[in-house]
Amino acid sequence: MLQQRIQGLEEQEHLPSLLAADARELAHQLQEHQKKIFSPTAQKTMRLFTPAEAAAFIGIGEGYLRQIASEGHGPQPLSNGRRMYAVEDIDRIRRVLDEGSKSGKYIPHRRPGEKLQVVSVMNFKGGSGKTTTSAHLSQYLALRGYRVLAIDLDPQASLSALFGHQPELDVGEAETLYGAIRYEDPRPIAEVVRSTYTANLHLIPGNLELMEFEHETPKAMVGGSAETLFFARIGEALSEIESFYDVVVVDCPPQLGFLTMSALCAATSVLITVHPQMLDVMSMSQFLSMTSELMAVVEKAGGRTSYDWMRYLVTRFEPNDGPQSQMTGFMRAIFGNRMLQNAMVKSTAISDAGVTKQTLYEVERSQFIRGTYDRAMDSLSLVNAEIEEMIRKVWGRK
Repeated sequence: MLQQRIQGLEEQEHLPSLLAADARELAHQLQEHQKKIFSPTAQKTMRLFTPAEAAAFIGIGEGYLRQIASEGHGPQPLSNGRRMYAVEDIDRIRRVLDEGSKSGKYIPHRRPGEKLQVVSVMNFKGGSGKTTTSAHLSQYLALRGYRVLAIDLDPQASLSALFGHQPELDVGEAETLYGAIRYEDPRPIAEVVRSTYTANLHLIPGNLELMEFEHETPKAMVGGSAETLFFARIGEALSEIESFYDVVVVDCPPQLGFLTMSALCAATSVLITVHPQMLDVMSMSQFLSMTSELMAVVEKAGGRTSYDWMRYLVTRFEPNDGPQSQMTGFMRAIFGNRMLQNAMVKSTAISDAGVTKQTLYEVERSQFIRGTYDRAMDSLSLVNAEIEEMIRKVWGRK
């Protein structure tokens, strides 16, 4: 009997060793897969845009764009006579339109007296479309001409990977936001900001080292070694570079830790993503309760708890799914105007683009069934335009 028990113990699997081995093998295979679909020496690029897309980003009619381009301010026509617009072309046309004008109608940078907008995108549960929302919002605002900084605060670093920075290969020690907010020898935040292949969009990438902030903060709080309380560290770091940006989009980790609380205290606005299914909404109920309790504690310590706006965004929405429509209506009845009017629809176009680590703004329309692509893009545009409108309202703009 005893021998059988000993033999049974010997046959048991050592979980830490198994997890470590699986992690190493998975990381290796993912890197090999990444090399096949995206060469290590390759650089991601933003695709060219049609005249209709370029005109929409600039905020003018397509006919007016053709007139400006024919005057020598656009790209050269292709062999078929059509013009396709790079982001740089769109920016150049904005400058031409704003020349001699002080209105800043086409170059939407912040004006004196308009504060930096910091939008924290969050949810307690993974799979809510948080990173997808953050990536597309950041790119949309950059394409619209705003100076945007995207911050990947999630140790899983999916946002970084979408923007061409592989957390295992391209992001070294202290090259995440952790480097700028750590308690010992923090770096200037400007040193961890990176450019991206999208004009007007910069990135602070993430990787697993962000977890160090979760581990070090309790020690710093007990030892009293931190000159700046944990919840003020991100805001203090951003103050060093705020003059260079109009909007900061923060992709928060899917848990209520010190990183998330610090991001909330640095934010001027909060966007909470939610998948309209019963289990997800029940989970969000617990998340909201815990967040309110923690924010009350932070408020007593002097943290920011008031915002320009807070909205719920329905993500991965299937309009023909009856239970999802009912749950969305249920939330609208409870939250009222704190729900965005538009929802982010579930689309194979978005998920298929994600397979090659691209956003919908990067993939060619020809890769998809036209109706599928157009429905996804229309949904993205409506959601992002609604958020842009709230940002402009805070600045007092029409």
